[in-house]
Amino acid sequence: MTSSILEIKDVSYSYGPIKALDHISFEVNKGEIVALLGANGAGKTTVLKNISGLLKPTAGQIFFENEEITRLEAEKIVEKRLILVPEHRQVFSTLSVIDNLYLGAFHHYKKSGKKEIEQDIEKVFGLFPILKERKDQLGGTLSGGQQQMLAIARAIMSKPELLLLDEPSLGLAPLIVKEVLNYVKQLRDEFEVTVLLIEQNVSASLKIADRGYVMSHGSIIKQGDSINLLNDPEIKEAFLGHTVS
Repeated sequence: MTSSILEIKDVSYSYGPIKALDHISFEVNKGEIVALLGANGAGKTTVLKNISGLLKPTAGQIFFENEEITRLEAEKIVEKRLILVPEHRQVFSTLSVIDNLYLGAFHHYKKSGKKEIEQDIEKVFGLFPILKERKDQLGGTLSGGQQQMLAIARAIMSKPELLLLDEPSLGLAPLIVKEVLNYVKQLRDEFEVTVLLIEQNVSASLKIADRGYVMSHGSIIKQGDSINLLNDPEIKEAFLGHTVS
């Protein structure tokens, strides 16, 4: 039996006169990887910003672990362990890798204590060994792929129940894309983190996801399990480069 961790109910959002989200509803179950798909401008990032508290819906409700968070401030949502890894990574470029990781644990540092934080860092290094090798290197001097690993690792340090990933493969080489998405799957499998994923590489994201929702012009137009979406003629034509006769 599945248990919902996130529920979006009839949410709308407008940038001035422009409606970015139009009464969308969907849910994410605990332990899932769910892909949110759509062309540029479909409203995907706006969804994540509304969930994480960076924007406030103009209508509708958002529930996390059965508690309404629609109007909560972003820092309060982080404290509930709902964590956003934004587009373009946004690591602290003038701080070392290890300091970036410590900052990820900032909101629960006093409660957890230094020993537990250090144990968490070692777990993160187990998933991302390259970060251990580069732990004293400044975040801004890492490669694009390594910065993305650091952004995800910093989010893990917040002990997320739900991780929102916005385009983690953006600007990365194809081989690095595959590596980063494999890490996302490991997060779910080894760290028991639920993931809501926006990803420009539709095929790769559906291969690691359990289910997906497809957005267009601020609305959800299609949903289903990942296998069915991968084989859907409209998805193939729109996103996978296949012409359907």
